[in-house]
Order: sequence, then C-alpha cells, then structure tokens
Amino acid sequence: MAEKITQTAGRNQLGAFAPMFAHLNDDVLFGEVWNAEALDTKTKCIITVVSLMASGITDSSLGYHLQNAKNNGVTREEISAIITHATMYVGWPKGWAVFRQAKEIWNEPAPVRSEKDAYQRTIFFPIGEENPYGQFFVGQSYLAPVSTAQVPVFNVTFEPGCRNNWHIHHASAGGGQLLLCVGGRGWYQEWGKDAVEMTPGTVVNIPANVKHWHGAAADSWFSHLAIEVSGENASNEWLESVSQDDYNKLK
Repeated sequence: MAEKITQTAGRNQLGAFAPMFAHLNDDVLFGEVWNAEALDTKTKCIITVVSLMASGITDSSLGYHLQNAKNNGVTREEISAIITHATMYVGWPKGWAVFRQAKEIWNEPAPVRSEKDAYQRTIFFPIGEENPYGQFFVGQSYLAPVSTAQVPVFNVTFEPGCRNNWHIHHASAGGGQLLLCVGGRGWYQEWGKDAVEMTPGTVVNIPANVKHWHGAAADSWFSHLAIEVSGENASNEWLESVSQDDYNKLK
C-alpha cells in the first residue's frame, strides 16, 4: 500500500490569514485527492506538472511538483518526453520554461550505456552471461538459457567479429542443431561450401556429422537461438578455429 500523503504548507503559511484555503489545500487537495486510489502517485505527479505547464505557472510550485515527480519515480528520460510532448500542445515558450527547472532537478549525469546494453535493447531474448564454452570461440560470446525442459534452447550472442571454431555435432541417428537468428548479422558455413549470411528470421538446419561454424559479422553483434536436435550417441567435437584470412573475405 502506498504511503499516505500529508501536507501542512497551507496551515503553516496561511492558517491564520485564510483558514478555509489552508483546509482545502492540506485536507482536501493533498489529504483526499492526492490519496485517492484510482491513480498511482507517479501518474498524479505527471498530470500535475503538465497542468501547471499548460497554465503557464513556472514559479516555486512547479519546482515543487517537478521534484515530487522525480521522488515518485519519474526518470529524466520520462520527464524529457513528457515536457516535449506537452510542448506540442501548450506552446514552445512554456516548454523552454519548464525544461529550465527540470534540468536543474534531474541534474544527474546520464548513464553510460555499454555496447552490450545498447544491443540488448534491440533483441527480445536475454544476452545472458559470458559463454562458459568461450575457449572454443574467437572473441567474446554470451550464453542465455531460454528453455532447459523438453527441448533445450539457448540464445547465443556474439560480439562483432566473434565466431566459434569449426565443430561437428556427432550422432549415430538423429541429432544435429537448428539455428534461428534473432538479432544482428552473422554467418553460417559448412565445410567445403560458401558461407550463408544470417539476419533476423534466418533459419539454418545443421545435420548431424557435418563440420561447420557460425558467428557474427565483423561489423555487427549477432544472436541466434540454438536448438538441439535429440539423437542417439550424440556428442560435440570442437576443432580448429576459422582462418582469419577466410573470415576476412566475408562481407
């Protein structure tokens, strides 16, 4: 349950001069309206800021409600979007006036987003942690389990230029692997064949006992779901790394 909002500014500043106004401010506006449960406090803060902005009120009351909005979870990115959106309807000068105060209140430096975090925002599946099979990869890769029951499914993510070694999924019957690209751009290649470009939606069926490799393009992150196909006497054999000269030929 949200903490009850209380206010005494009305009585403190106008209690003796305007007791009815003080009562309406402290007991009705903040005591009842701000504590009504139909809207959460964050939403009420946003509505209040926009209402003051639309009215052209940019005095200390706007500063109070901007700070209140921040205290109740409105982020710098959100307040920027809110003020920008409202400006389209209430006027450019009002937008400038509110931004001047908001900039002082949300004065923390913007978080520096890593390339991994930025890429994560472009794909649905989690990137996960550093790949425990990294010894069989050139470059940095990550592994995230999507399903470990019934059919094992893992999201494998490669940083630009990263690829796994040539390898074989052995099986005496059945076996192999299915790859489904879910982000970025990469390559799949079978021994003795041309490399196949993989982009979101590309599906590659890898038969058992076929030597192959897969990984990111040199200039792009790359993610694919790896779906293991059940087989008899299944095992993986890791082989040599992909020749740098051969990899550099891929565009």
